[in-house]
Amino acid sequence: MKLSQLLERMDYTCVQGSVDIPISHLLYDSRNACPDGVFVCISGAVMDGHTFISDVVMKGVTAVIVEKEVKAPAHVTVIRVENTRSALAYMSAAYFGYPAEELKTIGITGTKGKTTTTYMVRSILENSGFKTGLIGTIETIIGKKVIKANNTTPESYLVQQYFRDMVNAGCKCVVMEVSSQGLMLHRVDGFTFDYGIFTNLGPDHIGPNEHKDLDDYIHCKSLLFKQCRHGIVNMDDDYVDRITEGHTCDLETFGMSGKADFCASDMKLLQKPGLLGVTYHLSGRMDMDVEIDIPGRFSVYNSLTAIAICHHFNVPKENILKALTDVHVKGRLETIPISPKFTLMIDYAHNAMALESLLLSLKEYHPKRLVTLFGCGGNRDPHRRYEMGEVSSNLSDLTVVTSDNPRFEEPMAIINDILIGVRKGPGKYVTIPDRKEAIKYCIDNAEEGDVIILAGKGHEDYQEIKGIKYPMDERDLIADILAGR
Repeated sequence: MKLSQLLERMDYTCVQGSVDIPISHLLYDSRNACPDGVFVCISGAVMDGHTFISDVVMKGVTAVIVEKEVKAPAHVTVIRVENTRSALAYMSAAYFGYPAEELKTIGITGTKGKTTTTYMVRSILENSGFKTGLIGTIETIIGKKVIKANNTTPESYLVQQYFRDMVNAGCKCVVMEVSSQGLMLHRVDGFTFDYGIFTNLGPDHIGPNEHKDLDDYIHCKSLLFKQCRHGIVNMDDDYVDRITEGHTCDLETFGMSGKADFCASDMKLLQKPGLLGVTYHLSGRMDMDVEIDIPGRFSVYNSLTAIAICHHFNVPKENILKALTDVHVKGRLETIPISPKFTLMIDYAHNAMALESLLLSLKEYHPKRLVTLFGCGGNRDPHRRYEMGEVSSNLSDLTVVTSDNPRFEEPMAIINDILIGVRKGPGKYVTIPDRKEAIKYCIDNAEEGDVIILAGKGHEDYQEIKGIKYPMDERDLIADILAGR
């Protein structure tokens, strides 16, 4: 492959050298530099790839992509672009042969609901004969291959590599979570989504390492609707007009308003032994009664999103209904069926906003007691601990304070911070630092009609202590507890 082929869909300036040189590898990590490679200099928050030019040239790299003025040996081709992150995305698409053009691409953005909705969509499409890949917060799924995720939206090179692997595995579609960070950092540049979806937006991910303010957060989310052919949006969300401002796609809506293209009405809470769910009637572009074995109003919105997407694939009603009753997402309101007398669930809620939304939804089911077990991560803002403690105490009948990734802090120091918030609320509480013992306490003391939520860990299968990640999966802890009873 020639360098010119990697650059064919980009604006660039050749500062020195030639674009007709052969290229064998596309690189963005200097540690992987090799002969006949082209190195893209990424300006990161911690390291700047431009400072590694001399190192990669010594290892045989023959071309560099830059966004700053640099000095390079005369035999090295230097390509200047406006943004090297975007350049990496376009070059990655070319390097892997534009695999997105061989797939139906579905990108889902929003503060909440991305993960659950991607699994719902994949479940429906797979049940209807559409082999579908998935890229998200928990994992990437390519056929029978599962890769644990490091970021909600991977680096653009990995996105394109996964797309190519999906095509090679026979996938016809891919559904992926598209984070605001992923959009801001150009990780999904270089192709156009067939479908772009907006679930909802809340004031999250705002801070020095993410978005400077709410306006920036909204702007980054809105970029998806300038990069997709067909948009599907939650018309009930307060920010939907700002998200779709300046959109270049056609738009379709879902919600609980009668004006929505996919409208949910007559919502009812569903309670079965050891299980919570919801039912509603769908009208508009489809007409049917829907049941989901995942609790809460937000489950209605998630399922509406999935239905609206799959409607474009002409999926039969019966396939949609079956898939929605079967779908279960690891660590997202995941029910662990151990007793018909009470409900035990695992959820990833690990900040005050997510925990409050979760507990308010569960309180609508009027459990005999709402029992919340959680801890907070070490080496993080202590205010998050106070807030989570207060939220749990205000909304739970019993809070069980335990440990969660203490990292380099002492677990009891974190727990004591949480208790500052807990004591501001009216709920009862106990402190059990060992997470397995805390879960055992919840199970052993469960009363008929209780809803017990294990919050914070979700899909995680480790406990991080002093720089080491020790294996720890709450599902395994529950199985051990039951085996020892």
